[in-house]
Amino acid sequence: MIDPLKITSTLADETRYSIYQHIIKQKEAFSVQEIADVFHIHPNVARLHLRKLTDIGVLNAEFEKTGKGGRPGRLYKATDEGVALSFPYRDDRQLMDWLLDILSACGPDAIEVGKKICYRKGMESIQETLQNRRLSMTNLKLEQKVDLITETASLVGYIPIIRDTADGKTMKFTVYNCPFHNGIAKHSNFICDLHEAFLKGQFEALFDVTEFTQVESMVHDCKFCSYHVGI
Repeated sequence: MIDPLKITSTLADETRYSIYQHIIKQKEAFSVQEIADVFHIHPNVARLHLRKLTDIGVLNAEFEKTGKGGRPGRLYKATDEGVALSFPYRDDRQLMDWLLDILSACGPDAIEVGKKICYRKGMESIQETLQNRRLSMTNLKLEQKVDLITETASLVGYIPIIRDTADGKTMKFTVYNCPFHNGIAKHSNFICDLHEAFLKGQFEALFDVTEFTQVESMVHDCKFCSYHVGI
């Protein structure tokens, strides 16, 4: 297990954290030069940041196959598993796997209860953030609400885009880094429903939602999960 202090110190660097977020959102492999160009830094600096991110297990590094001969370069891509911090060590992933198996064995009724709980937890997460920051819903502008829901899940990657239509405002947002990736292969039939219920709870805590529809899904071989929200 990687030392949690090494993980936190690595991600504490603003440029390095921004590079990690960029790679997560694009879901592509990047060379050192490509990262250097995007962030306007020297390739040697980019290589250092990428190596440190690889050392803590949030990126994978593979040699680029060009077929042109010469020394192959490395390509860096976000790992599917990510990393977990625990002080002291706890095996929460195994516990989660047990709970998902139990939920699946209990059948549709248990899953419906789970969706209601996740929806409530989504609303509570926003309410708690408002309370901690001493903010009131009555005084929040639309831009502040969008910033708030984006900030609550920066690692997941909410990127809301607001559009004006004849029927009112609509929002499209994308989840670039699924927090439940490890469980999808085994329990995709209900994990996505639970996550969607949580997200819907978050949005309905802030907006008057008239529509909440998933339009892309990683389960169906899409790069991201994206949603259309009428507000």
